[in-house]
Amino acid sequence: MTLFARAFLLIALLIVAALLASLQIYRVYEREPRSRELAQQTVSTINLTRAALVNADPVLRRQLLIELNETEGLRVYPVTASEKTEPLPEDALLERVVQKVRGALREETRFAYSRDGEEGFWVSFFIDEDEFWVMLPRERFEPGFGLQWLGWLAAVIVLALVGAWFIASNIARPLAAMRRAAMRLGRGQPHEPLPEQGPREMRTVATAFNRMASNLEAMERERAMVLAGISHDLRTPLSRLRLALEMSGADEHATDAMIADIDEIDAIIGQFLDFARGADEQKEEHDIAEVVGELAEHYARIGKDVRLVHHPVKPFRFARMAVRRAVANLVDNALRYAGEPVEIELLARNPEVAIEVRDLGPGIPPQEVERLKRPFTRLDDSRSGVGGSGLGLAIVERTAQAHGGTLELVPRAPRGLVARLVLPVR
Repeated sequence: MTLFARAFLLIALLIVAALLASLQIYRVYEREPRSRELAQQTVSTINLTRAALVNADPVLRRQLLIELNETEGLRVYPVTASEKTEPLPEDALLERVVQKVRGALREETRFAYSRDGEEGFWVSFFIDEDEFWVMLPRERFEPGFGLQWLGWLAAVIVLALVGAWFIASNIARPLAAMRRAAMRLGRGQPHEPLPEQGPREMRTVATAFNRMASNLEAMERERAMVLAGISHDLRTPLSRLRLALEMSGADEHATDAMIADIDEIDAIIGQFLDFARGADEQKEEHDIAEVVGELAEHYARIGKDVRLVHHPVKPFRFARMAVRRAVANLVDNALRYAGEPVEIELLARNPEVAIEVRDLGPGIPPQEVERLKRPFTRLDDSRSGVGGSGLGLAIVERTAQAHGGTLELVPRAPRGLVARLVLPVR
């Protein structure tokens, strides 16, 4: 779960819980004055009804009951032995009303929620020894939370969620920008300074991150300049040594061996230059099949058994020379450590293109894969059997990261290694 989602959920839950708790507190503290008011209304109604019935002319008593029913919603019935009543439900408000009404009238006062199927708030009272029922409208005693209250509650919850989203986005937005900047740095792309604004803590972090990124870029530039300078300066004396050996007239076998050593040193220096150069080349739309085809033709001309298998791949944007160097490094590694034949295959895997270089060599132990992607690292000489600068896979890894892709080194069945350079099409 992302930080934004987690912060949004926590803040939203906190706000909604606080809102519901406030609503419950209001209901609890509103219960006492509401019960007192309802009890007073009930007692007043009972007393007025009893007084009206006692003092009214017996001839007009029926008409009085009709008027009470029409004007006040009251109904008065005598208690009968055959009537069926339903007790009041368990409710804290009703319990308080019953307690207060009995305290004001008589302990024998009875209450019902229904009488002979007629629903209402029924309260008994006495005229001398005769007991009567008076029915008050049930709506007076039910909670006042209707559709209007639900609408307001929904509106408040929506506002709370919008506020939670706003707060969470303000927290997550600077961190998301920092994550994108860190990913750009990891891919070797130029750093775009983070805006140093917002709360003091975020400004401090953004300033520290910008300073760190600037220092890393400066160190990378200086390292590249040092490597490029050393590599360039070494090639001139190497060329003189090679020329002197060819003109020295020394033993041909010894001369060839020394020239081979010079060529290997020159190749290592070339890798130094490639590593220092990185993958800063402008990305344009090219045909990757054409680039890999040129490489296969080059190896065929120098007598290497490098076979090409490709499938239709649409042109896409990539750094042509950087990718060409990366594939050449994978092929050179396969030839150096595994020997011939080496197979190159292009695979279109939307939205990616995979370039696989496969060999039949001893492979790489799985626990060594990530270490070998770092600069100047190699397998132990006792296992690899050959030397090298330790920059080949590091160059490929930097090229993959610069394109937003990956370098995968996986075993090949039954023997060998598959070096897979994956480049995103978009």
